[in-house]
Amino acid sequence: MAIEAVVFDAYGTLYDVQSVSAVTEQEFPGHGDIITQVWRIKQLEYTWLRSQMNSYRSFWEVSRESLAFTLDAVGLPYDNAAFERIMDKYLHLDPYPEAIPALEALKGRRRAILSNGNQQMLDALVANTGLADHLEAVISVEDAGVFKPNPRAYDLVGTGLDLSPNKVLFVSSNSFDATAAKNYGFRVAWIERVTAAALRGEVRSAGTVGPATMFKILRMREEKFDLPPDHYLTSLADLAPILAG
Repeated sequence: MAIEAVVFDAYGTLYDVQSVSAVTEQEFPGHGDIITQVWRIKQLEYTWLRSQMNSYRSFWEVSRESLAFTLDAVGLPYDNAAFERIMDKYLHLDPYPEAIPALEALKGRRRAILSNGNQQMLDALVANTGLADHLEAVISVEDAGVFKPNPRAYDLVGTGLDLSPNKVLFVSSNSFDATAAKNYGFRVAWIERVTAAALRGEVRSAGTVGPATMFKILRMREEKFDLPPDHYLTSLADLAPILAG
């Protein structure tokens, strides 16, 4: 079955969530790394918790809740202005350098985002970063009122693009997302941004595991489910050759 649309996760796939570290470090010198890593881990945990509780709130609200948790847990007092400056980075995340060229190389197929971000947040992000002109659709899970990896979130792709799952290639660097998308019935490409060998070498050479390494261990390796992706990539740039073959 031919692929008619390529659907991307946003955070961590098209956009580097680690780019918030420039702002967290500026606001809290010496603590930027731990804030960045704990915030992202807790942000995802809160999406899963709210989905299980049937208590949906927008991703913007979840991001605020998880940032407040992080700053409190680390023991950093803050004022509203500093908090808002950090939050604003989620409207200006850095795209991966290959994101726009990779999207442009897929021109001719429908290109879309399916993200946990709420619509207003996503629309601002793609407009602010130049990706809007390279996408045919930006789909938010808020229309389902539940976060990925709930199947109702993936249903939105079929609704929005009028395609069956086997005509969609879903692309994510978040292995939990890739695993759930494969289980749903999409064809899946997982971007392995940190290889097992590189991570093991990092752990061995570091001696002690810092926040960034711990994040890679928890969030950037393949989940141990019997649901392997159809394609293993190292970069978004690998997509066009796969689809051309």
